[in-house]
Parts: sequence; C-alpha cells; structure tokens
Amino acid sequence: MTAIFPSLPGLGWSVAKAPRFATRVQKAISGRELRIVDQLYPIWTFTLTYQILRDEHDTRGGSGLGGGFDELRTLAGFFLQQRGALGTFLFDDPTDDSVTAQYFGTGDGSNTTFQLYRTFGGFFEPIVAPHNVSAVYFNGILQSSSNYSINAATGIVTFTAPPPSGVTITGDFTYYFLVRFADDTAEFENFMYQLWSLKQIKLESVLL
Repeated sequence: MTAIFPSLPGLGWSVAKAPRFATRVQKAISGRELRIVDQLYPIWTFTLTYQILRDEHDTRGGSGLGGGFDELRTLAGFFLQQRGALGTFLFDDPTDDSVTAQYFGTGDGSNTTFQLYRTFGGFFEPIVAPHNVSAVYFNGILQSSSNYSINAATGIVTFTAPPPSGVTITGDFTYYFLVRFADDTAEFENFMYQLWSLKQIKLESVLL
C-alpha cells in the first residue's frame, strides 16, 4: 500500500502550488519560434512550511510545550522512510481533492476502460491516485458499483460491459496526488525547547 503524507497541525501559511510544463523552444535568426512540448500534463510542486513541530522526546528540561506530541518525528520519520527523493507517496491537497459529476468519458459500445480525469479551470488532467469513487453515472443515471472496478494505482475504471455508444460517463470521487520529495535533504530547526520548525519542504507530482 502506498504511504500517505501525514496531516499535521503545524502546517503554516503560505502554501505554494506551482504547475510546471517542459517546452523546448528553438529560435530562428528571423525571430520565429518552433515550440515542442515534452509533456502533456504539468508537474505540480507543493511548497510546505511547518512553523511548529513538537517533540516530546526532548527531555533536557523536564516538561515543555511539546509534551505529549510527536509531529517532529512523524514528519522526519516519514522523510527518512522515503529516503528523500527516492520514494513515491500520496499527498492530499485540501484545496483540490474532490469532484462531483466529473466527465471522464463517452461510451462507444466497445471500450470498457476509461481514465479518471478532473477539470481544473477547463483543463483536463488524469487522476492516477483515486481515493474514493463514490458514484459513477451514465447520462446522469447512477450505476451499480458491481458493474465496474477501479484501479487505485492508475485511476482506470474498468466496466464489466462496454458503456453504450454515446453515453456520457461521469463520476463523484476524491483523489490524491502521487508525489515524491523534491530534494534529498530536509532541514529541521530546533528554535525552542521541544519545538522545531521546517522552513520549507517541497513535494513534486510524479507522472505515470
């Protein structure tokens, strides 16, 4: 099972979110350009700041503000488990983790597999880490969950029978981003007894 990035109370403002494409640009002497896209979908970078991470294991001065809490070792331990930028895991962006009646295909009478998508301001992007697909509809009519299966590692929906030709397929679902740490180093600062901070840590989405 793929690990899930921990949700901790010390997450501070601001949280930065940046999509990045890869485009090669060749310029002629005339100034005209030839542009070639290397990827159809962006790499998302999430920059997180943790203002307070408590550490109950520091007992140099008896009781302190971090007593009974362990966010430092939860986050640092997770980073170590992934071995920095090596491992992939799931990240829940609370501002972008669910859709309702989301279009993700049109039946043609023969195809049984469809990729989940979500729309972001009119841009369609595949969902490769669905969390909970609560409903699937054909032309707005709810379908039995026994009529399809979901691949949690790819976001592909497979129907037991091909959806009829012309049928609009939509769904209600929640999802994660498949990510990794952008760097192999995380710098934790002990600014007070039992209290730490992490000024910045970056996550990058992974394309399949």
